[in-house]
Amino acid sequence: MSSSPPPDPWFKDGLRFSCTQCGNCCTGGPGAVWYTADEGRAIAATLGLTDAEFESRYTRAIGHRRSLNETETSHGFDCVFLDRASKPGVALCRIYKSRPSQCETWPFWPDNLRSARAWTAAKSRTPCPGMDTGQLIPSDQIRIMRERDRADNDSAPW
Repeated sequence: MSSSPPPDPWFKDGLRFSCTQCGNCCTGGPGAVWYTADEGRAIAATLGLTDAEFESRYTRAIGHRRSLNETETSHGFDCVFLDRASKPGVALCRIYKSRPSQCETWPFWPDNLRSARAWTAAKSRTPCPGMDTGQLIPSDQIRIMRERDRADNDSAPW
């Protein structure tokens, strides 16, 4: 007895996304920017800090996990590594090359990919001007990012 293959996702033809460096996905209401222990070590190295210095200076415990700190600004609660001052009109990530998977996989998070309606809601809620514009991301690459984000969020590295 063979089972039928899963149906094609609603995004089977891919989705368009290009980061506009607006910073909208790095701010908003109070929240959490989860990172794994390996990601924390990479961020610490990027900053030239020990793991303990990085953790005490830039993170906080939320339950049994750790999150990057946030700073309250006129935009909302910005990630502590969001730099709005260096280049006017652009929001830059000071740890871009070692940013956590949660950041790297935006907007291809499982909740945003549940349906076309969920995608549109995320686009307006954030608001993210890069969604539905720019480069076409193929569905297989989207699935990889979605599963990576799901795995990172299901893990409890601490």
